[in-house]
Amino acid sequence: MNKKEVSKRVLKYGKPLPIDKFTWDEDTNTFSSIEDNLVLDFNEINSCTFNVGAYCTFNTAYNCTFKTAYNCTFNTGSKCTFDTGSDCTFKTEDTCTFKTRSNCTFNTLSNCTFDTRSDCTFNTLSNCTFDTESRCTFKTRSNCTFDTRSDCTFKTRSNCTFNTGYSCTFNTGEDCTFKTLSECTFNTRSRCTFDTLSDCTFKTGEDCTFDTLSECTFKTESNCTFKTGPDCTFKTGPYCTFDTEEECVVVRRDVYEIIELKKGEKIKLNEYKETGYTVIQECEKFPECHQVLKEENNNE
Repeated sequence: MNKKEVSKRVLKYGKPLPIDKFTWDEDTNTFSSIEDNLVLDFNEINSCTFNVGAYCTFNTAYNCTFKTAYNCTFNTGSKCTFDTGSDCTFKTEDTCTFKTRSNCTFNTLSNCTFDTRSDCTFNTLSNCTFDTESRCTFKTRSNCTFDTRSDCTFKTRSNCTFNTGYSCTFNTGEDCTFKTLSECTFNTRSRCTFDTLSDCTFKTGEDCTFDTLSECTFKTESNCTFKTGPDCTFKTGPYCTFDTEEECVVVRRDVYEIIELKKGEKIKLNEYKETGYTVIQECEKFPECHQVLKEENNNE
């Protein structure tokens, strides 16, 4: 395309942009302009590069590169690269890379990489990587990696990894790994791993591992392992392991039994519908352990 043909594809306030207001490199398909408020229609043209100002709207094919200021809107194909300012909106296909500032909205397909600031919203498919600041909202599919700051909300599918700050909310699928700060809420499925600080709430499936601080609440299924600080509440299925600090009690719903844990003592609860427990760590120091074992032998 020559400059006259390009001019017809770039409108400003509904009129073609004069050819003295931009440059066009035919060899590299590179459009450059310092003008704002442009509408660029390159819908069927691939492998273009755009360097423009603010308040621009793009409709392009795939494998394009954008460097813009703020308040831009993009509707592109796949394999595009974006380096923008704030308040931009993206609707793309897969395998795109985004480096933006704040207040951006992304609606993409798979295999995208995001490096953004705060207050962004993401609606993506699988295999995406996010490096953001605070107050972001994510709705993704599987195999995503998140490295964010505080006050973020996640709704994902399986095989995701989270490294976040405070006050985050998670609704995920299976096989996820979480490393967060405090005041987080989790609603996940199975086989998740959590490394968090305080004041977190968990609702998970089975086979999860928790390493948390204090004042956490857990509602899980079976085969979970907990290493927590004080003031935690657990409502779990069977075959769970707890490593807690002081002033913790066990409330068994199946036999309506309350067991006060002792410092340094490791116990194993008896089977379903059977009261009592067995001390399994340094058993000889605790007469209660011998009493439990004696009762078990007598029952046999």
